[in-house]
Amino acid sequence: MRKIFLLTLLACCMLLGAVAQAAQITDVKWGVNKADVLRIVVDVTDTAGYAVDMEGDTLNLTVNADKGAQVPHSKAVKSSLADSLKIVDKGSYTVVRVPLKQRLLEKSYKAFVLKKDPATGRPFRVVLDVTPRQASYSGSGAATTVVSNRPVVSNRPTKNNSSIKKNTVIKTSTAADKKVDKKKSSSKKKNDNKKNTAAAKTETIVNKPVNKSDTDKLAVIKGNGRFRTSGGLDGKIITLDAGHGGSDPGAIGSDGTKEKNITLPITKMLKEILEDKGAKVYMTRTTDVDVFGPNASDAEELQARVNVGEKYNSDMFVSLHINSSVNKNVGGFSTYYYPKTDNDLRLAQNIQNKLAANFGVDDLGVRQANFYVIKRISMPAVLVEMCFISNEKELTLMKGQWFQKKTARLIAEGIEKYFA
Repeated sequence: MRKIFLLTLLACCMLLGAVAQAAQITDVKWGVNKADVLRIVVDVTDTAGYAVDMEGDTLNLTVNADKGAQVPHSKAVKSSLADSLKIVDKGSYTVVRVPLKQRLLEKSYKAFVLKKDPATGRPFRVVLDVTPRQASYSGSGAATTVVSNRPVVSNRPTKNNSSIKKNTVIKTSTAADKKVDKKKSSSKKKNDNKKNTAAAKTETIVNKPVNKSDTDKLAVIKGNGRFRTSGGLDGKIITLDAGHGGSDPGAIGSDGTKEKNITLPITKMLKEILEDKGAKVYMTRTTDVDVFGPNASDAEELQARVNVGEKYNSDMFVSLHINSSVNKNVGGFSTYYYPKTDNDLRLAQNIQNKLAANFGVDDLGVRQANFYVIKRISMPAVLVEMCFISNEKELTLMKGQWFQKKTARLIAEGIEKYFA
């Protein structure tokens, strides 16, 4: 019996060792096409999650896989974008760092994965394409859309304010602000009227394609900085943000269901419930559109959503999203906040507690993150991830009216408790 036990234990240890080594990077390659687009390909022995972010002038590709011993720590690169890349072993994950020689335009890098192909002997690959300022990206039609293991939202964490350093600040109107200097010239009045009209739109910025070189001139609306945190829902001003929309589908389920088409109806239901309780509710979008407009940069689109909350001097901002992961077994609700006020965490806790206690799915808890829309807005704000579109069970749930209505009702109850 003891011999059998030892053999079983040895087999389990071998199995655990095999699992631990399941995802390992075997090679990191690069290439440059005729359009001067730099492509970095990471070969992995098994499916692995990834994420991309900018850190100063360095572009980082993080892959949830161990660095193989045969993979060098750095490689020379011949490109107008970079002279080298570094492969950094972080233990449970690996970071490919690309020190850039030029400032990138917004949305000038794209990451995707290519599935393992037994027929050709090609492994699972994580691909990062980086486009220089003078080139145009055509993309890869064969790429499989797979998202990272981080929350799948456009408002990815920002580590600096480089994209909006020269933003034009627009104060929201008050009674005193509306006084007009009648001594101004007629030509000056016309120019001012055009600017004020653009800033007063519900979407906060004109819905027209923008020149990417104008990103630094992005208009930023600043509210009065005052918000209420108690006294009940009646009369409170709340801005709701239906994640993604228009040209940005968000995460995509196995059956083609798009995140943007789930977040919008739930947001509309939530708006109706809150209004029935006496709140004044605004939405960043009410249809399937980009809030800023087509071809907007990430900063332009996300700031346009922030601007809606600021324009109406909201007491609260709530952004609704659907999560996704390369691990199809991961599921559950989570609520994100950024601690810029004393009330962001409390708001997140009230909403998460309601969702976690009333659904038969995992409670992933309240998490801190520096997502653009919850960090750059002045009032208490949260970003709610309403289950995983990559989880087949939850995908089926979220397409149904029962799930959508219940989720909206529970979020409303969490908001109501926050103001109680």
